[in-house]
Amino acid sequence: MLYCAANMAPSLERRVAIDAARAAGQLLYTELHRPRRVAYKGTPTNLVTEMDARAEELVVGRLLAAFPDDAILAEERGAQAGRSGRRWIIDPLDGTTNYAHGVPVFAVSIGLETARRVQLGVVYDPSRDELYVADRGRGATVNGEPLAVSSTAGLGESLLSTGFPYDIRETRETNLREYAAFAVRARGVRRMGSAVLDLAWVAAGRFDGFWELALGPWDIAASSLFIEEAGGRVTNLTGGPLDLEAPQVVASNGQIHDAVLAVLAEVRAGGA
Repeated sequence: MLYCAANMAPSLERRVAIDAARAAGQLLYTELHRPRRVAYKGTPTNLVTEMDARAEELVVGRLLAAFPDDAILAEERGAQAGRSGRRWIIDPLDGTTNYAHGVPVFAVSIGLETARRVQLGVVYDPSRDELYVADRGRGATVNGEPLAVSSTAGLGESLLSTGFPYDIRETRETNLREYAAFAVRARGVRRMGSAVLDLAWVAAGRFDGFWELALGPWDIAASSLFIEEAGGRVTNLTGGPLDLEAPQVVASNGQIHDAVLAVLAEVRAGGA
């Protein structure tokens, strides 16, 4: 339980996660236009900067100071075991390539998982000063206002978002055929460079749907809860349950979900 009773103040977990996300986001925003030290994680398109590490240390430090028995899964440091049965899943800087180029589209994401279900999600977008928060079963908000998915009823009227794999130069699973198929079936397809914000914007009704072929747990943990609590639907690429450990994701307002799945199935079967 993240709240002790219906009308009590927000839980300590929620408060600490919000404070950590805000602090890391403000650090990132302050440093955005300063020179970067860029390194590569395996491929020339998978970047990491010193700010990823600084933001992660800030977030992890605050969480472990408050909850020393909890496990941690963070994008840069990996997994750290705990004794409590709970796990914090952290992306300290989602949108690193944007950040390295000075593009103000990035976010800090923190999710709390218990019994293999995300119970709390916090995402902070410092460029727009937007704080997204969701507690399972209690709804989701952005800056205190309720999140609600769009009412778009058809794929042809929808605005979608997606992303591409970091190893796009080597893999056959590039998402390019899927992108091409949706580009002529939807009103538009955007590529923002931050899966965390893509999903948050679906929950906010700005996008009608999002898909991506391969993500990390830190990309999806908090934002998938936003989709559920905002009235949308989130699955894997074939409509089955989302696997947080190896997420392939389709998220939508629910109304266009089956149509998105159908296009993906057609493309991946060799059609379209």
